[in-house]
Amino acid sequence: METNPQPVLENFIVLEGLDGAGTTTQLTLLDRLLGEKGVPHEATFEPTDGPVGAFIRSVLKKEKTVRPETLAYLFAADREEHVSSPTRGIRAALASGKLVLCDRYLFSSLAYQSVSSGFDFVRGLNERFPLPSLLVYLDTPVSVCAERRSRRSGTELFERDDFQERVARSYERAFGLYAHSPMRLERIDGTYAAEKIRDRIWNLLASLPIVKR
Repeated sequence: METNPQPVLENFIVLEGLDGAGTTTQLTLLDRLLGEKGVPHEATFEPTDGPVGAFIRSVLKKEKTVRPETLAYLFAADREEHVSSPTRGIRAALASGKLVLCDRYLFSSLAYQSVSSGFDFVRGLNERFPLPSLLVYLDTPVSVCAERRSRRSGTELFERDDFQERVARSYERAFGLYAHSPMRLERIDGTYAAEKIRDRIWNLLASLPIVKR
């Protein structure tokens, strides 16, 4: 496979995993730890809290309905703002000297939207976006994620075990796509206690110059 031409952004870290894998928990824990360590950073997420992201969340909560391809376009539009907004974007935060930690990014699109819309279609919508320097995948079995989700109130659009199984396979295809890119992929067992996972991710971050200084 050819090396992917998408550029890699230094100090841009992404957390990925199935629904219930624990990415949001880790974003919260790491945000707190980075603050305690005095590391200049920004913790963010997708879908964003911007206007497009808010509409996406209403679809995920099954309050609104759109075609799968439309949802894929919406995620790409939300990501465009997230990456490139001159005031709130990822590039702007990195340029100001911050580490950016993001809960979900284009890999979620490749994993989730490709199930219904096709991998090549979703890849085409996302191949212009830069890659993180580090991608952390919380590798958590579908059954464990399902048990965790059962403690939540309500269910979202993609929270079916059969769909999550397909998402897990799509993640692997996405990772294969970027196997020869400069991006670093680290897998962490998502069944560990949240604090142990946090510590493992912190060990990865601790070697970064922006964290060590």
